[in-house]
Amino acid sequence: LAARVAWGFGGSRYARFAQFVRTPAATLAYARLALAGHAPRYLGHNPLGAWMVLALLAIMALLGFTGWLYTTDRFWGYGWLAHLHQSLGWALLACVALHVGGVLWTCLQHRENLVRAMLTGRKAPPRGDDVA
Repeated sequence: LAARVAWGFGGSRYARFAQFVRTPAATLAYARLALAGHAPRYLGHNPLGAWMVLALLAIMALLGFTGWLYTTDRFWGYGWLAHLHQSLGWALLACVALHVGGVLWTCLQHRENLVRAMLTGRKAPPRGDDVA
């Protein structure tokens, strides 16, 4: 988690938060285009993928924090904290499933291997179609 946050501030161009986090309005517009089957191709994260990255990081941070709190004398045995921690775990699994589904959908939509791009940090340049 710490490595990804650091990479988001000092990593390569398309890994930086400043490059890929879009406004909620832009993200909603992208979601509408995506549902209509006309989502533009991005060399970096698309707006929905960017917000998913932030959601995954936030949930992982909260999951770690609530897990640590449960080990302290002050919060040991609190049912609400255990429930919150468990709910965050399920939320993380749901977000991972949505993220994988979004990656697969985008791979099919744009006919490209996003998994390779995630691992290598490289993506094919524009093909003349709409690239954002």
